[in-house]
Amino acid sequence: MTLSIIVPVLNEAAALPALLAHLLPLLRQGCEVLIVDGGSEDGSANLAQCAGFKLLRSPRGRARQMNCGAAQASGEVLLFLHADTHLPEGAIALVTQALANGQHCWGRFDVRITGRHLMLRVVSRMMNVRSRLSGIATGDQAIFVRRAAFEAVGSFPDQALMEDVELSKRLCQLSRPACIDRCVSTSGRRWEAHGVWATIWLMWRLRWAYWRGVPVAQLAKAYR
Repeated sequence: MTLSIIVPVLNEAAALPALLAHLLPLLRQGCEVLIVDGGSEDGSANLAQCAGFKLLRSPRGRARQMNCGAAQASGEVLLFLHADTHLPEGAIALVTQALANGQHCWGRFDVRITGRHLMLRVVSRMMNVRSRLSGIATGDQAIFVRRAAFEAVGSFPDQALMEDVELSKRLCQLSRPACIDRCVSTSGRRWEAHGVWATIWLMWRLRWAYWRGVPVAQLAKAYR
């Protein structure tokens, strides 16, 4: 089972050095790693190229960037990784094992949000429990999927927000997700910058509005 890791980036120069150092051992183990830049203006693309990673350029938009990476990836399994998220040790073996028995065609990891605020631990736990109950994964949980299943559901929808939720809903028609209990670690920078409680309220409000059918463009404005 071959694995392609697809990383959409946009002005991530601050986070990229640590991420690229984290991904280099996986690259050496035979993983394909694709950095998909959406028009960065801070040198992110140059950082990726200088570090020896394959760089793709795409129109701006996380869904578009990830679809661009998927279209040019060679792996049987696609793993979508945010630029501020790191995989746990042994991630390749964990993904391989999760998909090996044929019961699941996709999955995600548990997540741990890093930061100083103690409430981030509670938020992480709530995200993991909610995901197990609902079958819906977020991009912070490093979604992975067999290429055939990804293509069967039409890839990520071309929308500015909730593309991970929509993909999860489509994939759930094929199988429930494999839920790996080892944690990816993702930065709590947005939570701390905008206030943990304010961000919790915003995210729940956006999810509720999305479920009620509020246009994604309207939700994206509120998110920004």
